[in-house]
Amino acid sequence: MKKLTLQEKKHTADALLKRINALHKPGEVVRLMEVCGTHTVSIFREGLRQLLPEGIELVSGPGCPVCVTDQIYMDKALAYAERDDIIIATFGDMLKVPGSYSNLSEAQTKGAHIHVIYTPLEVLELSKRHPDKKIVFLAIGFETTIAVIGATVKAVHAAGIKNVFFLVSHKLVPPALRALLDRQEGRIDGFILPGHVSVIIGEEPYRFLPEEYHIPSCIAGFDGVEILSAIVNILEQRSSGKFMVGNTYHSVVMEQGNPVAQAMMREVYDVCDDTWRGIGIISHSGLALKGEYAAYDAELAIPTVLEKPSLDPKGCQCGRVLQGLIKPSECPLFGKSCTADHPVGACMVSVEGSCAAWYKYGFSSGGLTWED
Repeated sequence: MKKLTLQEKKHTADALLKRINALHKPGEVVRLMEVCGTHTVSIFREGLRQLLPEGIELVSGPGCPVCVTDQIYMDKALAYAERDDIIIATFGDMLKVPGSYSNLSEAQTKGAHIHVIYTPLEVLELSKRHPDKKIVFLAIGFETTIAVIGATVKAVHAAGIKNVFFLVSHKLVPPALRALLDRQEGRIDGFILPGHVSVIIGEEPYRFLPEEYHIPSCIAGFDGVEILSAIVNILEQRSSGKFMVGNTYHSVVMEQGNPVAQAMMREVYDVCDDTWRGIGIISHSGLALKGEYAAYDAELAIPTVLEKPSLDPKGCQCGRVLQGLIKPSECPLFGKSCTADHPVGACMVSVEGSCAAWYKYGFSSGGLTWED
């Protein structure tokens, strides 16, 4: 979508809202899940909930990579951090993700070697500066980040670097959507699909939504007008009874996605089952390094044994929030023992976390606040 002036944006939004009101049947409840955490933040910032007609509910899904990183993964990262011969390289939003007994920020204050990076390729320079250390990069993220990290694995291999390893917990979005629908625990009437992930994978991996589950979906950009466009697309599918994978983000997302990135991911990784925080094991939802690249798998190259069992934070409802079964404000810890300054659950840590968004924007967003 071309860049709109504020006046053009207002007129476009008014037209889209008029169309939404025309498509929505009074009294009907339609629950649309925005899968991406960035969409959740944009919905709050733009005040979209207040603009939509009563009965259209926007529900946050498992679209924050930090939030879905499992407890045991963080415990493994902390076990590596305790070793003097290891430097943990990580994105900054992982520092406060809770493990069972601590987090990386607390470990850092106790002397752990933890280095915050802004791009995975920084591990190459880090390995040169510390040839006597093993560099363990916390390789998490959805398809968008996987492509960059996979390229880094290839670069490390091509350079013949022997002291860089990857603790992998990548997550694939389409299998998670299938799992949510198969569980049938919460009602979902349509998906607002993630823009960033779809740049890599395109439209094809979502085809099972209309073909097998007869549910509408639409890939959306991140501006409020773009999200409203996706909602119109989904409601029009519902009205016509002809379900498809809509795409209102054509300026960025191609039907087949990015074939170069996809080929690289297939070269570096095998698909495997993986565990999602608070949700459990989802079949074929993760990736593992394969072939010659498996030599850089931290768990294979540097085996570690957890001395204590992994424990979920007591009372934390992140799993139910990530599945759209409850609003963040319905968690008994929200805004009380779990705050942005003192997060108990991972959903309160990342800026893309639904709990963090509800905590930050809720008070000014139509009464959706933990003070209710």
